Amino acid sequence: MPTHHEIQIRVRYSETDAMGFLHHAQHFSYFEMGRTEMLRASGGNYREIEDSGLYFVVVSLNCKYVKPARYDDLLTLRTTLASLSPAKLCHRYELLRDGELLASAESTLACVDGNGQVQRIPSLPGLEQ
Repeated sequence: MPTHHEIQIRVRYSETDAMGFLHHAQHFSYFEMGRTEMLRASGGNYREIEDSGLYFVVVSLNCKYVKPARYDDLLTLRTTLASLSPAKLCHRYELLRDGELLASAESTLACVDGNGQVQRIPSLPGLEQ
């Protein structure tokens, strides 16, 4: 899996709050997009992993907001694989506008089966250890 990946995201009107800023909760959807596209870029696919009976659940997610984004801003989301263990994935995120940091975050995901029992991360494209 690559150590980092970037995607471009344009802020949609429906993602803003009454003050015209990107709503704080929307950042978490962006982070999910970042890690999904990072896995896809390396040949992996969350849908195939779920079809095999395994799931990645968010164990922790922390975000620091630095500056607001607004409707129609073109943002860059940089997702970095911070660490990979037998059962956990840890990512870091940087949300940028024209190279300026707007938010940073970290997440930890655990691999579980359909019953919520922790499992080893499978040897699938994009998830080689």
